[in-house]
Amino acid sequence: PPAVEPAFAEVRQALGRAFTLTCRLLRAHPARLLRYEWKLGSRLLTVGEFSDQGDDTVYHVKALNREGYGEYTCDITNEAGAGRCTFLVTGKAFAPEFYYDTYGALWQNRPRVYGFKLQWTQMEPNAADRILAYRLGIRQMSQSRWWEQEIAMEGNIQKGELLTYNLTELIKPESYLVRLTPITRYGEGDATERIITYSAPVNPHLREFQCGFEDEALCLFTQDKTDDFDWTRHSAGTRDTKYTPNTGPSTDRTGSKQGFYVYIETSRPRLEGDKARLLSPTFNVGTKSSASGTMSANPTYCFSFYYHMYGKHIGALNMILRQKGQTVTDMSVWSLTGNQGDRWRQAKVNIHPTTAFQMLMEGVRGSGIEGDIAIDDVTIEEGECKDPPPNNLRSLAPPSSPHIWQLCVTLTLALIGRRR
Repeated sequence: PPAVEPAFAEVRQALGRAFTLTCRLLRAHPARLLRYEWKLGSRLLTVGEFSDQGDDTVYHVKALNREGYGEYTCDITNEAGAGRCTFLVTGKAFAPEFYYDTYGALWQNRPRVYGFKLQWTQMEPNAADRILAYRLGIRQMSQSRWWEQEIAMEGNIQKGELLTYNLTELIKPESYLVRLTPITRYGEGDATERIITYSAPVNPHLREFQCGFEDEALCLFTQDKTDDFDWTRHSAGTRDTKYTPNTGPSTDRTGSKQGFYVYIETSRPRLEGDKARLLSPTFNVGTKSSASGTMSANPTYCFSFYYHMYGKHIGALNMILRQKGQTVTDMSVWSLTGNQGDRWRQAKVNIHPTTAFQMLMEGVRGSGIEGDIAIDDVTIEEGECKDPPPNNLRSLAPPSSPHIWQLCVTLTLALIGRRR
């Protein structure tokens, strides 16, 4: 029987376009008395015979309409049998192709949610009708329910054009399955899927950093390898207080037993004076415009956190600014010792780094096992602290120059007044 090609081909076409389908004869024995028959579905389109010079048969569509979509077949027959070419003519758009190299795709601006910059290109955007919109489907990997919405497209999409849509309100640390489907006036095109996995974002230049320790990655905090023991990430709902019932928090700082925090476990074999240090990611110091229009470095940052220091053997909690210039320098900016009661308290302190920096949280074990210290909801924001907690008198951060000047003036006036 005749051998033909293509055995199957998919043809994507827009409404109103002209196109040609070609079924090519490769070989046939006997080579004479060859016939062809074109059909669309079961509807006969045309029949004919091969000439001695021709090795293929073509079918022309002058202007595609909706009835012209479907499966076209061309049967080439001789006395020995038949060979068939099949063409599926469709108006479906090709699948989009996700772009995986987006810089800073994931961001976090609130403690319990994150955002993701979704980017993609459209495969052969002009093959079919103009893409009117994309249907975005998203679901948590741990659930079966899909959420859907449409992303409208204005104008024609160019080949290679990078399209962007920001996903927000994603719950930490959940992973999500995302499905993207192009829509034309023909209907839905081919869909494509990808998985979005949460990982703590890296801040190349710090504007705002927040960490509630809800993810196992600890927001890229790391344990100091030179200390005596480690901070522990834990949830109050699962924490074993069998041996130390009179120390440590019963919830995270929001009051949730399911929420996480970090704490130092001071049970044996810990000894008095043992230290546990947790290091923040390294942040680059940005520049700020001064009133004169010049760029000045050394912006002020507000470092805030919640602490829980409850137990009769509480040691100390120290906050240290580590600056990483040509040499590494550590400066204590906040410190507190002793039992502060069974409650979460907030501390805020202004820091003034002049180069790339980290914050070190140091917990020091006290004289006994009832000395657990916990920390939650750490925030570093550009700008001075607003509304600092009352009686926050243990900040060790040096005051800025104007404050020193005002203090000198006050002391001078006091001395003058005493001499009179």
